[in-house]
Amino acid sequence: MGLFRLLFWVAIIFAAIWIWRRFISQPKRTRAAEDAAAPMVRCAHCGVHIPKAQALSQDQQWYCSQAHLEQGPHTGER
Repeated sequence: MGLFRLLFWVAIIFAAIWIWRRFISQPKRTRAAEDAAAPMVRCAHCGVHIPKAQALSQDQQWYCSQAHLEQGPHTGER
């Protein structure tokens, strides 16, 4: 029974050291996709900023949706 306890505690200590070295010692990795920011454009109608790849363009103005594209630029009236 004493040998079983000894092996049990050795295994627990080994696992704790392994986990500590694995998660604490290694520098955190960053994704390349997160480092490269996508260019953003401002919707001419509502002012929301969206990625340029998802925006709609007309007459050198950008829009966030088809509805805003059809409504055109915001005139300032409410």
